[in-house]
Amino acid sequence: MGQGHFVVAAALGATVTVGALAQRMTGIGFALLSVPALGLLLGPQDGVALSNCATGVVSAIGLAGTWRQVRLPAMTVLVVAAACAVPLGTATAARLPAPVLFAFLGAAVSAVALLVLAGVRVASLRGTRGAVMAGGASGFMNAAAGVGGPALSLYAANADWPMAQFVPNALFYGVVLNVFSVAANGLPALTTGTWLVAGGGLAIGTLVGEALTRRVPQAWVRRAVMLLSLAGGLITLVRGLWQLCKR
Repeated sequence: MGQGHFVVAAALGATVTVGALAQRMTGIGFALLSVPALGLLLGPQDGVALSNCATGVVSAIGLAGTWRQVRLPAMTVLVVAAACAVPLGTATAARLPAPVLFAFLGAAVSAVALLVLAGVRVASLRGTRGAVMAGGASGFMNAAAGVGGPALSLYAANADWPMAQFVPNALFYGVVLNVFSVAANGLPALTTGTWLVAGGGLAIGTLVGEALTRRVPQAWVRRAVMLLSLAGGLITLVRGLWQLCKR
């Protein structure tokens, strides 16, 4: 393996490890932290596709011990709305220039994160109507750019879910939503070596995240969720604007 290939493999492994750790602890962190880097390392389509696969796997592992805390009535509405929006997100990603898509979604994610951090409450994002709106937005954004978590976070904040309930429900949502996204987008076209590196990073990140979940205060985790959302949104926005400026 040449030095360049080694650097790329190391970067990929580190990116997946950090994303898996965040996903296990917060319920939404993988895509927010990893999609920008995965897009650079693997290309936009394969980066989002790998994010969908990895998020679904980490969420399923975390859900194994927390599934009893899932609020099925609310989550059913969310996942049905998200499933309906996934094809639109996939079609939009295929038609829009990548820089425009990244800039738009980055701005949307950043705005949502800032609203939650500021403590803003939106009456229309409560109840069944709010679940339909949040699920639809999340499904579209997840299929288009791999960042479906912030819309779910805003819904949970307006529904006053405690963090202990948010994480298992977000993990459940991550499993179902990413099954639909993988079905719509397909698997990433990766080499065997790349799959092995990604799988190793996924295993390490999940194990470390599992251990830290029992030790980190919930208040820290709650703030980390939204800071991750904001960081991911800003990175995606800057990436889109940078690519637009280069044209």
